[in-house]
Amino acid sequence: MLLSIENLAVSYDHILALHGISFEVDEGEIVCIIGANGAGKSTTLRAISGLIPTRPGSKMTYMGQDLTHFAADKIVSQLGISHVPEGRRLFGNLTVMENLKLAAYARKDSATHIERDFERVFSIFPRLKERMHQNAETLSGGEQQMLAVGRALVSARKMMLLDEPSMGLAPLLMGQVFEALRGINKEGTTILLVEQNARMALKFASRGYVLETGNMVLEGKSEDLLVNPEVKKAYLGG
Repeated sequence: MLLSIENLAVSYDHILALHGISFEVDEGEIVCIIGANGAGKSTTLRAISGLIPTRPGSKMTYMGQDLTHFAADKIVSQLGISHVPEGRRLFGNLTVMENLKLAAYARKDSATHIERDFERVFSIFPRLKERMHQNAETLSGGEQQMLAVGRALVSARKMMLLDEPSMGLAPLLMGQVFEALRGINKEGTTILLVEQNARMALKFASRGYVLETGNMVLEGKSEDLLVNPEVKKAYLGG
């Protein structure tokens, strides 16, 4: 088991956002968490990344290590978990290349390995290579999402947490981004994805969990969730 979450609880101003949820992700998997806006999906990823504190009794284990013992920067640099946040959070006044170089800032390996990862990003997203000297704020929404994923790949590649990667993307660009993510997974990166676009997420992932108002209410193989009457009624428009 690569990632094991048990009884994860998070609160904001004494209001519970996550009510002790549990789930797991095996190495090499693509797993999705679907749910409505405000269900707690982004909170789940932020807790795993060490960006927000968890309540006592929460247990998060990654490769046998307790995640709560690691600061957010060490979760990236030492454990190899990268986070593509909702809204991309790029440095808009910096170029594509400068954003990628910042992602590599905390790495301890050689310049040769880092350069190799830059080239890997450009091979996955050729459009970024064409725009490597262009400021991030001038890119299209799809290009910005490509850069956000590329930045995560440069910072850490063992596991990637993706928060609403389809948001604001036209269908064609959405397909290109997800196709690239599938290729990244085949190269060995485990993916945990949270999405409001339930159909897209379930077609992309092999397994899924359904989060409602801070509670995990369903789990299963993606093909089973796609035909589940409750999921179809609540999230698939049928």
